[in-house]
Amino acid sequence: MLFKDRVDAGRRLAEALLSYKGQDVVVYALPRGGVVVGAEIANALEAPLDLIIVRKVGHPFSSEYAVAAVGEDGDIVTNPPEVETIDERWFKERVRIEQQEARRRRELYTCGRTPVSATGKIAIIVDDGLATGLTMFAAVQEVSHSHPSRIVVAVPVAPPETVERMKEIVDDVLVLYVTPGFGSIGSFYLRFDQVSDDEVIELLQSKRAGVPN
Repeated sequence: MLFKDRVDAGRRLAEALLSYKGQDVVVYALPRGGVVVGAEIANALEAPLDLIIVRKVGHPFSSEYAVAAVGEDGDIVTNPPEVETIDERWFKERVRIEQQEARRRRELYTCGRTPVSATGKIAIIVDDGLATGLTMFAAVQEVSHSHPSRIVVAVPVAPPETVERMKEIVDDVLVLYVTPGFGSIGSFYLRFDQVSDDEVIELLQSKRAGVPN
């Protein structure tokens, strides 16, 4: 399966989530790419859109390889075998830096707006795809602190092993395309341009103003 772009993926996911329309739902997107997907879902479900900002902690010798993920609240999800091989002081400092960056991005993207509470609501957490799932696991952990009535993870594409692990910690996992031999998320999109900070801000402002995206 190929998606034209993140808007196409978001619209397809929204169709699969229509059973939640009319319920007390909050859509939480992971910036930046997940916000484009999440905006389409929030519009279709007529639900509020907010962010869960999680930062990847990359390996010291290969920054793109995630060894952990940290949320704004400081919760950490790790890949234990990898973290055990890393200098502890370096790791703690990296976690501190990434947590600080998550908070900075919250301020940048939302201009200080109070986060939408998930308490007692159905929390649908969205990204443009999952690979190892570390950032999504951290996002789920952060949302769970608000005690939602239900947590749903919805993404266009993911490998089966990540999906099975995710099913163990949330109420529902919706993935349009589950495939083994997973490469990069971008390989499942015809267009996978980097999403800018300005685009994230515009999508959030448009959703709050009730303007269709």
